[in-house]
Amino acid sequence: MTKALGLMSGGLDSTLAAMTLMRQGIHVTGISFATPFFGVEKARKAAEALDHPLIIADISAIHLDMVKQPKYGYGRNMNPCIDCHAMMFRLAGEKMQEGGYDFLFSGEVLGQRPMSQNSTALKAVAKHSGFPERILRPLSARLLPPTTMEEQGLVNRAQLLDIHGRSRKRQQALAREWGLQELPAVAGGCLLTEKGFSNQLRDLLSHNPTASVTDVELLKIGRQFRLGPTAKLVVGRNQEDNQALEGFLSESRRLLRCRDFSGPLGVLCGDAKQTTLERAAAIVASYGQGKDEAKLAMLCRDNTGEAILEVAPMAREESIKMLLR
Repeated sequence: MTKALGLMSGGLDSTLAAMTLMRQGIHVTGISFATPFFGVEKARKAAEALDHPLIIADISAIHLDMVKQPKYGYGRNMNPCIDCHAMMFRLAGEKMQEGGYDFLFSGEVLGQRPMSQNSTALKAVAKHSGFPERILRPLSARLLPPTTMEEQGLVNRAQLLDIHGRSRKRQQALAREWGLQELPAVAGGCLLTEKGFSNQLRDLLSHNPTASVTDVELLKIGRQFRLGPTAKLVVGRNQEDNQALEGFLSESRRLLRCRDFSGPLGVLCGDAKQTTLERAAAIVASYGQGKDEAKLAMLCRDNTGEAILEVAPMAREESIKMLLR
C-alpha cells in the first residue's frame, strides 16, 4: 500500500489534500508542528474527523531561529512562509525516511498566496526542503508538472485536482460533496501573519536578537510596553493573563502588583535599575482600582524575595506612548 505523510494545519486545504489521497486508497498520516506562532489543536481535530494517524512535533526553538533570519525574507508581516514551508517539509522528510513513507504532501494551492504559493515559490520550497522529488500538492497537482510519484504509479494523476487562486469556493463545495460534517477553518492561524503581533515581535528581536521561546510566549499575553532598549513591561488584561504571568518569574524578570487594591500583574523584563522599576510600577498601578490615588504601595518580587515601592500611578496618556501596538 502507498503511504503518504502530509503537513497538516487542520485548515480546509490540508484536510482536502488528505482526503484527495485517501479517496484513491493511499494510507495517509499527518504531521503537525507546534511552535510559538501556531499550535496543533486544529490538526488534531481534523485528524480525528478523517480518522488518520497524526504525528505531533514541537519545533519551537529551531523555528524561532529560522524566523530571526529567513533565507527568503518575510511576507507582509513577520511571516517567512517560504522558509517555514521548506523547514516543515525538511523535518517531515526525515520522518518520512524513518517511517518508510513513499512521499510527502501538503494543502498548498497554486496562486492562493501571491508571494509564497506561486510556481517559483513552490519550486523554491521543494528545493530548499531537501526532498524536491518527493513532494506532492494534491489540490493543484494537475496544474503542475507530473511528480515522480505519479510517473511511478503510486498516485493516480487523474484523481488529483487542478485548483488555482485565492477563492475557497471550490474547496468548500468539495468538502460538502465528500461529506465533511463540519467545514474546517480556511487557515491554520499563524500569528506571524498578524500585524499587531508582528510589530511586537519585530520590537523584541530588534532589542534582543537572542530572544528565547519564552520571550516570544510573553508576547501573547496582556499589554506590551517598551520602557527602554533593555527594559520591557507586560501588564495583564484580566485574571487569565495574571495567572499566566505568574509563571514568568525568573532571574531576569520581576513581578509587580499593587499591595492594597485589586489590579493587574506586571512582568518587568530586563533592566532592573530603580528608575526603571518605578516607571514599570507606575504603569501597573495606573491599570488597577487604585489608579486615582496619589500614591500606591507596589509589591516587586524577584527570585530573592519581595520589596515595596511607593509610586504615583502614571497618567494614561504617558503610558500609552510606550505601548506597543
